[in-house]
Amino acid sequence: MSRVYNFSAGPAVLPEEVLKEAAEEMLDYRGCGMSVMEMSHRSKMFEGIIQEAEADLRDLLNIPDNYKVLFLQGGASQQFAMIPMNLMKNRVADYIVTGQWAKKAWQEAQKYGKANKIASSEDKTFSYIPDCSDLPISPDADYVYICENNTIYGTKFKELPNTKGKTLVADVSSCFLSEPVDVSKYGILYGGVQKNIGPAGMVISIIREDLITEDVLPGTPTMLTFKTHADAGSLYNTPNSYCIYICGKVFKWLKKMGGLSAIKERNEQKAKILYDFLDESSLFKGTVVPKDRSLMNVPFVTGNPDMDAKFVKEAKDAGFENLKGHRSVGGMRASIYNAMPAEGVKALVDFMRTFEKENG
Repeated sequence: MSRVYNFSAGPAVLPEEVLKEAAEEMLDYRGCGMSVMEMSHRSKMFEGIIQEAEADLRDLLNIPDNYKVLFLQGGASQQFAMIPMNLMKNRVADYIVTGQWAKKAWQEAQKYGKANKIASSEDKTFSYIPDCSDLPISPDADYVYICENNTIYGTKFKELPNTKGKTLVADVSSCFLSEPVDVSKYGILYGGVQKNIGPAGMVISIIREDLITEDVLPGTPTMLTFKTHADAGSLYNTPNSYCIYICGKVFKWLKKMGGLSAIKERNEQKAKILYDFLDESSLFKGTVVPKDRSLMNVPFVTGNPDMDAKFVKEAKDAGFENLKGHRSVGGMRASIYNAMPAEGVKALVDFMRTFEKENG
């Protein structure tokens, strides 16, 4: 069977050449006679894998020297608790709620202190990014939190909020490594890797060193303290070693593709193909305010749930997988991450055009 075009929001499509390379090395990694899956995380061989992965990630993002890179388990959702536990010294934080995941993070933070919702786009089903140029930032806030790209709703912060000098914490799970980023604008930049970088089961957190201290909230577990992992080079306990290995391969692939500027250009071209079609279509329409559209996640609807269901079914039969929208919003969503080839987007638009003719 040939590979399908997989538009899943995560776990998501990975570069084919990375998968082939991993397949070749599955039983014997570089002549060591075993798989990376079987390898001790304390071995010289694995030390090389994790160090090279970190070096390539630092290179791709131009990560300043005063930031640590942590490979952590528990996914992005565990960070919803880990961040307040480590950062909420004054027990106050400000949250900008632009989707389901920011909302969950805000709700979780309320367990540890006062989490203020200082802006939200929930009034219009999270279909836009609110103006964040002059927000009521709390004078004693420990940080300001955003989810930079909203996987479910397909919106993206094109400009970072004015945090008035407060530390910015951003969940970048679904736009991680999709474009160049100035890491120095963030205190913490983190993301689950299963959308744009690797297999499920890990989060990468890039943290400014002054935020990594022993001064955490009382009762914070050892495993949920940033310093534990920073001091041990992400090897305090057994890490998700196979995931780190695959992510490392994806970093190499991104470098080979020309780095993040080249990837951004490619992502813009791919997204334009789909958005241009949605803007001219008489059957399908995008659900996001054009200026806030994500390059990674493109939600769209026909306006008729039965027609949406028919489209998803026929698309699946034609080899376009995982186009059903998130259960909380319905409709359709095409996630077109770095590894989705332009041919996949073009083929989808051709299919949509035909479907429109037959059902319009």
